[in-house]
Amino acid sequence: MDTTTDKPAKDTPAPPQATKRKANDTNTPTIQFTSRNPPWTYLKLQLIPQPGSLSTQPFDALSARTYLSSALSQYLGLTGTAIPIDILKVEGASSAEDTQNTSSTTTRNKSFVWIRVPRDDGAAVVAALSSWISGGGGGGSGSGSGATFAWRICAKGNYLGALVAGSGRDLFVP
Repeated sequence: MDTTTDKPAKDTPAPPQATKRKANDTNTPTIQFTSRNPPWTYLKLQLIPQPGSLSTQPFDALSARTYLSSALSQYLGLTGTAIPIDILKVEGASSAEDTQNTSSTTTRNKSFVWIRVPRDDGAAVVAALSSWISGGGGGGSGSGSGATFAWRICAKGNYLGALVAGSGRDLFVP
């Protein structure tokens, strides 16, 4: 006679009932990766008017693009103007004249631009912007309005989140 059956023996304990799952008790593995070659370099720039220069031109994305293109053209020629620059945010004073009429230049003279450039062109852009001073009113490169400006590089990084102290929220606040 065959004594095997599909029923469990009376001595075998029953399988445990389903228990609550813990948050860390999942079967999906944690994925970790390292980005070794980020595609972009992010820069925080400040436009600084030189002492004694007068300008009534408002500081906006168009004037920032003009000053950036002028600096790249002066340093690298036609190759510099071919570097793609994404202007992420422009913040600060509405015009250079407003900043010169204040008693404290450290509180109101804040014309900042956040830009993104390809990582391979980052060093060339930093070199071009840090050595540029606009030509002023005498037919040189720049605005042509009698104002003289220079770029100051406040921060540079390959990750935007790290550049703005981790959160990145400051970049998109109006």
